Amino acid sequence: MISDFQQLSDKIDQLAEMTAALRRENAQLRQANAALVVENMGYQRRLSEASVRVEALLEQIPALDNGGDAAEEEKQPENEDAR
Repeated sequence: MISDFQQLSDKIDQLAEMTAALRRENAQLRQANAALVVENMGYQRRLSEASVRVEALLEQIPALDNGGDAAEEEKQPENEDAR
């Protein structure tokens, strides 16, 4: 009967050790998660800033008139106009 109590006591000790280890691991994971959230927010901010810059650059590009006819006119030789 004493050995049963000793086994039970050993298992309770193991359970207490495992509980403490899991609490430490949980705390570490929470810290890592918090760091990743901060990092992600930084990346989202940078992405938003880049998006604003790209939109500003796109607005500076002049629109093509008549769907690109100006580019086709430049390709035609000048002597064809004389016909």
